[in-house]
Amino acid sequence: MRNGTALILFFILIITLAGCSSVSHQEIDDTRKDELVMAIGGEPEEGFDPTTGWGRYGSPLFQSTLLKYDKDFNIKNDLAVNYEVSDDGLDWRVKIRDDVKFSDGKQLTAEDVVFTFKTAKTSASVIDLNNLKKVEAIDPQTIKFTLKKPQSTFIYHLTTIGIVPKHAYSDTYNENPIGSGPFQLVQWNKGQQLIVKQNPYYYGEKPYFKKLTFLFLPEDAAFAAAKAGEVDIASVPPSFAKVEIAGMKLIELESVDNRGIMFPYLPAGNETEEGILIGNDVTADKAIRKAINIGIDRQALVDGVLEGFGTPAYTVADHLPWWNPDTVIKDDNMEQAKVILEKAGWIENDNGVREKDGLEAGFTLLYPAGDQIRQSLSIAFADMIKPLGINVKTAGKSWHELEALMHSNPVMMGWGSHDPLEMYNLYSSETSGKGFYNANYYSNSVVDEYMKEAMRATSQDEANSFWQKAQWDGETGFSAKGDAPWAWLVNLEHLYFVDENLNIGDQKIQPHGHGWPVTEFIEEWRWVNK
Repeated sequence: MRNGTALILFFILIITLAGCSSVSHQEIDDTRKDELVMAIGGEPEEGFDPTTGWGRYGSPLFQSTLLKYDKDFNIKNDLAVNYEVSDDGLDWRVKIRDDVKFSDGKQLTAEDVVFTFKTAKTSASVIDLNNLKKVEAIDPQTIKFTLKKPQSTFIYHLTTIGIVPKHAYSDTYNENPIGSGPFQLVQWNKGQQLIVKQNPYYYGEKPYFKKLTFLFLPEDAAFAAAKAGEVDIASVPPSFAKVEIAGMKLIELESVDNRGIMFPYLPAGNETEEGILIGNDVTADKAIRKAINIGIDRQALVDGVLEGFGTPAYTVADHLPWWNPDTVIKDDNMEQAKVILEKAGWIENDNGVREKDGLEAGFTLLYPAGDQIRQSLSIAFADMIKPLGINVKTAGKSWHELEALMHSNPVMMGWGSHDPLEMYNLYSSETSGKGFYNANYYSNSVVDEYMKEAMRATSQDEANSFWQKAQWDGETGFSAKGDAPWAWLVNLEHLYFVDENLNIGDQKIQPHGHGWPVTEFIEEWRWVNK
């Protein structure tokens, strides 16, 4: 731990232990009505460069994007005044405002947009712009993107990649960002805090708060800071959320930050070019996967493991615009699950474990070691599914170990994105075995075609209709009603203690990962009852 962080934790704990947890939030606020202090999550280790991934989860804060989602996931203009997509889906034209300046006072033009996307394309980062063939400035306010093949999800890049200044970009930009967003960086003490202030050149509605301080604290220290009255908002895990703190309220945000079990889809006997085993004879049987999906009690997992702070999960994208509500199944139906297994030839032996052709219905469920929620979910699942006659053992492994085991063993995974491309990555036969995407080698030609149609669509409504069919079209799909290559279990709620006088407004459904997503509409936050 860095010395600065250690000192912060020390003083917070001293204050708490001294009985000062009743420090008046009103008293603190009176001295800094135009600033906020927050402990909302982890520090972005790679810094604040949108061309390498900053801003994928929530607002890039310092930079502006061409487009943006509103709180209902409708596409709205940000830097753009309009955009058009050609009939073949290959050409995207975006016209931008002519009144935008960076925080250093220099004007933002189409050349900066071109520079940003060219830099992002070659950054070798989490940003995948391989389908971008060319980006060019038609005039100072118009940009043309040319794609290699149609890709409706390209719009996600337009809503998340913040524009950087060509004239001020360097190898240290990630530590000294200049942008056209609502805030600008003042000070970054790595491992300790980040201080930002209003960008005087911001073209949008001026933020209510002139100064923001982000403290980078572990969850227990953030909780202590909230009790001590040292922060206005703090991210907390479910284990702390039921404690009452004077002067603060608990905010529960819905999310698609999901957890579920990925089942190896193929029978055993195959291996990768590197000799890693592929397939599992038990989970390759559709009856096993369907029975598990129907037999588990998702609400019990929410109540027990998440202490009620979550919702049952049925897909990777519950309640997002591209979600198909028909994918919801009636779970906690152990008797129906047993019938499915018996009809498929899985019969209980004298030990209460089902067998079929000499093969016992059992497997080891793996989870990332050190992840308490995934460990607890895995153990609870194993116990819950035992009456079904399926013997499940659990084991924690490092991510490095999981890479070599996940093609042949079920794994407790977590996903959740505002980009429907995540569904393509998880379920397309073209992504089989590519990193952690489609690690179970799922394949369905009908699903593949639906997702290709979704990618070829030139409107978001058209694309969403195909994404929904890929999940379930009445006969097949990648959801639990179809092939059931996953058993999605729960969606975590993102939990924050917030000063009772602070209004953070309505929020979007949150993506995977705590912290920065909550800042997306931070310029709208304000004190009330002052």
